[in-house]
Amino acid sequence: MEFEKIYDLYWQKIFRLCMGYVNDPELAQDLAQETFIIVWQQLPKFRNESNIGTWIFRIASNNCLRQIEKEKRFIKASLPFNLEEKKQESLETEIQLLYQFISELPETDRIIISLELEEVKQAEIANIIGLSESNVRVKIHRIKEKLTQKFKENGTY
Repeated sequence: MEFEKIYDLYWQKIFRLCMGYVNDPELAQDLAQETFIIVWQQLPKFRNESNIGTWIFRIASNNCLRQIEKEKRFIKASLPFNLEEKKQESLETEIQLLYQFISELPETDRIIISLELEEVKQAEIANIIGLSESNVRVKIHRIKEKLTQKFKENGTY
């Protein structure tokens, strides 16, 4: 598969995955771009031993984890407006909240739920993370419960 097709197919997914890690659009864009630089450089070495999407998600995940390690602390961006003043809820607000809540999860949970939201098969998630598929299913269920609880605590669910 040629690079341009890969880029077109995976750019938005990788960007959203990075957003799940850093909750900062500019930094997420930088991380996604760095991911595709690595993909472009390493594509001739890709051996088709796994799905190309799995390979790209693994590169992106490792790239995000390296960024977090560099900073030694996770950046938690505050919402750009006060939710109490905004009684009218919009999809955009809920998406911002979702990214906010995902950014507060432990690293492994962030990658798992971000991949799940990108509709990556649970078997592939297990392969990327290095856990069993049944463990991934349990973790996804628990993560969804945590996120639901956060929405309830925030009064938006």
